[in-house]
Amino acid sequence: MNVKRTMLVKAWIGAVLGMAVLAGPAQAKEWTSVTIATEGDYAPWNLTEPGGKLSGFEPELVANLCARIKLQCKLVTQDWDGMIPGLQAGKFDVLVDAISSTPDREKIIGLSRPYAATPATFAVADTTILQKAAAKPIVVKLDNNAHTGQPGVEALRKALKGKTIGIQSGTVYTDFIENNFKDVATIRQYKTAPERDLDLANGRIDASFDDVTYFTSGANKNASIVMAGPEIAGAVWGPGEGLAFRKQDADLKAKFDTAIAAAIADGTVTRLSQKWFKTNVAP
Repeated sequence: MNVKRTMLVKAWIGAVLGMAVLAGPAQAKEWTSVTIATEGDYAPWNLTEPGGKLSGFEPELVANLCARIKLQCKLVTQDWDGMIPGLQAGKFDVLVDAISSTPDREKIIGLSRPYAATPATFAVADTTILQKAAAKPIVVKLDNNAHTGQPGVEALRKALKGKTIGIQSGTVYTDFIENNFKDVATIRQYKTAPERDLDLANGRIDASFDDVTYFTSGANKNASIVMAGPEIAGAVWGPGEGLAFRKQDADLKAKFDTAIAAAIADGTVTRLSQKWFKTNVAP
């Protein structure tokens, strides 16, 4: 689940920018409460417990941030494809869902300073396709323009030629896989990461691609699936994951930016990331 989304954003840019032209100047608002949307289905970033309670790294972090800035925060669930439209329509005030900061997103929404920065990797059930990742995996760092042609990516393209790669739709990873592997492999998109994992475990696809934290945290429930190949890191994923806001709510964004900076500085982000990811994802 991931968990980092981009494909749907491009379709929204024209409509959102047009709405901005028609809208008048934003009125100053005295923020006392906000509604925050999350998916509730991208463990361990966010998840819904059997009783319906929202839990995970982001819900705990948001509770901490809201307490710091003395805001009453209501956390609700929303499918990814309705998040940004719902934000723009005023249904929510903030989004928290492992949202990577990218140039496309910054055209239509405000993004906070990052509270996490994580690499991504492939996973397989058959290690003859890609070798199981080492205890200290190789890291391939990419910038926004260094995809196909980079030695680490070319090795992956060769290994996955003729294979089927599963990816959750609408993520920053979807763009990466489509741009770099669609000419050598079949790409199959899924609404959720668990659906993709089930097909991988049952041999209906050959590999999947997602955030390293998704696999290391135990969010993947299929014991036969292992991380494989190198980790992909660097500016290709943007500066990291942050909260999303309407452009006109710069004052609200500033409040959360201050709280995030404090949570990083005093070790709160490190503590929560160790709890939920078993590694430090603080940027």
